[in-house]
Amino acid sequence: MISKIRYGNPVPTGAVVNGTADENGKGQLRYFEKTEQGFRYRMEKKDAVYGLGEANRGINKRGYQYISYCTDDPNHTEEKLSLYGAHNFIVIDGACTFGVFIDNPGRVTFDIGYERTDELNIIPEYEDLDFYIIEGEGIKDIVRQFRILIGQSYIPPRWAFGYQQCRWSYMDADAVREVVDGYENCGIPLTAVYLDIDYMESYKDFTISDERFPDFGNFVKEMKAKNIHLVPIIDAGVKIEDGYDVYEEGTAKGYFVKDREGKDYVTAVWPGLTHFPDFLNTEARRWFGLKYQALTDKGIDGFWNDMNEPAIFYTERGIDEVREFLKAEAGTGDISTDQLMELKWKLNELANNDTDYKAMYHNMDGQTVNHDRVHNLYGYNMTKAAAEGLAELRPGERTLLFSRSSYIGMHRYGGIWMGDNQAWWSHILLNLKMLPSLNMCGFLYTGADIGGFGSNTTRELLLRWLALGVFTPLMRNHAALGTRLQECFRFEHTEDFKSVISCRYRLLPYLYSEYLKSVYENEMMFRPLAFDYREDEIAVNVEDQLMLGNEVMIAPVYTQNATGRYVYLPENMTMIIMHENGEEEKELEKGIHFVEMPLNRVVFFVKADAKIPVVGTDYGRSICNGTMEDIAVSRISWLGKQDKGYRMYMDTGHSDNKKDDVLITEF
Repeated sequence: MISKIRYGNPVPTGAVVNGTADENGKGQLRYFEKTEQGFRYRMEKKDAVYGLGEANRGINKRGYQYISYCTDDPNHTEEKLSLYGAHNFIVIDGACTFGVFIDNPGRVTFDIGYERTDELNIIPEYEDLDFYIIEGEGIKDIVRQFRILIGQSYIPPRWAFGYQQCRWSYMDADAVREVVDGYENCGIPLTAVYLDIDYMESYKDFTISDERFPDFGNFVKEMKAKNIHLVPIIDAGVKIEDGYDVYEEGTAKGYFVKDREGKDYVTAVWPGLTHFPDFLNTEARRWFGLKYQALTDKGIDGFWNDMNEPAIFYTERGIDEVREFLKAEAGTGDISTDQLMELKWKLNELANNDTDYKAMYHNMDGQTVNHDRVHNLYGYNMTKAAAEGLAELRPGERTLLFSRSSYIGMHRYGGIWMGDNQAWWSHILLNLKMLPSLNMCGFLYTGADIGGFGSNTTRELLLRWLALGVFTPLMRNHAALGTRLQECFRFEHTEDFKSVISCRYRLLPYLYSEYLKSVYENEMMFRPLAFDYREDEIAVNVEDQLMLGNEVMIAPVYTQNATGRYVYLPENMTMIIMHENGEEEKELEKGIHFVEMPLNRVVFFVKADAKIPVVGTDYGRSICNGTMEDIAVSRISWLGKQDKGYRMYMDTGHSDNKKDDVLITEF
């Protein structure tokens, strides 16, 4: 059962699309009590709190505070309160088990036992919101109801489940060719290469540098002949430059975000001075979405949207403040340590400053709305603009599309990656912990920057992260400018990388099938053990293993120099040790085991009565790039025992089909 209470005059977010909620208007607020600050729930000692999508720390969120406010911050250390996404859905599990969704696109604080260990306080900055309470037969049923409420998740083309390589930046076409050839020469499977901001002319959206990427259309064809898809980035900021058509059209039609006086708001991002398209305006959204044609006409069938929190490097207001400070201090003679520290803070505060966000205004189809009240809708609506435009430009065809910033509702239009992480061992574990909470909020096509975006990775770290990435829908290696080159073929003993990445293609029938099931049945592809084994006290406290589908459990290594790890089996399972050409199986009983995990193997666990479909590596590549007609059931083999059947979902892999078009085969 779902109930809704409305407070104030909420901004329509589009998060909820199936109106199944019982709107009780000014009825009783169940479980919570209203406070001056917001809403309070008294937690019992054993209550656990799950959710919040892309959020820091543990799977169980109890014991800290989190702020839903899309934030451009690549240093995901434990004290950070906000990351790139804002996903206001939680499930409380304990004496009472129920879900809560706060549909409010402004800043919302979730204090989950931080100020007081026995209190959950939800504190919205602006109390114009819809408060949903979801009750059901356990956590999985509550999540399923919520997923139905917010609508069906995005399905990418099947090729997007292949291994992908990215770097900021591959500076020209020859650099891309070097990457493709490097993988090919080592026999390591590769499906896509990404183009970061330097493929553009002066960082201008929907342009291509003729100097670095001449004859771009033929270059795209050259790559596709090798089954390589090129995926360019699109940023939120539009460069202010006379003669640039996107700038001139947006200015003439009033499609940019405004300041308090109604003038186009000026910020600075990669291109220098920029305007932000007003994605909350229907006309502006359609205008921007159709601009993707500049690249689809060249054969591009995948995009990633970035810098859409929106990220701001500085504004003229911020620069003026620094100038005034320097002018005032210059006459004092020597600059003291305190003055230097104050200058440092002022420079740090130039980027993503709250004052700048509060100075922006949107035209939401005739209604003027301050940006601060709808901040978390910006990246969502940029990706909605792209999805709607691409549906018109490529009718009947799926396009790979994902975003850095998001709000619940965007899951219907694209996926997300987990943002600009670091080459830290702790971020392998953070990657794992975000998977179930994002699935709870409808985000199924997701993954982290494998190997780490910032800092310098190591061979061991990359191999261990790949062994987790084998299972995540988005499997992308991505590194930042100034870090060591981390394409797999650049390390010694490339056969180890080939062995691990090849397992992705071998597992593709199972992974793709489970993805489609999660979409059409409103299930979670990844779940904490606590969701499946609620009566098992050990399983409830395990946060470094996940269930995948109804058959598999994964337990990655996330510590340096480890030869393996301890794994808890909540029931008897078959351990699979997989490599490029085969696998070993070993029966293990319920309990704690130390499991050796070689760097060149992928180790996972299958329930004792279950089986999963796999194929040979070469055939896996064919499935990734081909159509349903290319898939022969006779080529599928099975891992695990044969006692329990398997229901496999498969579709064309590229067409914008419905559930009725999915081929469901019972084995």
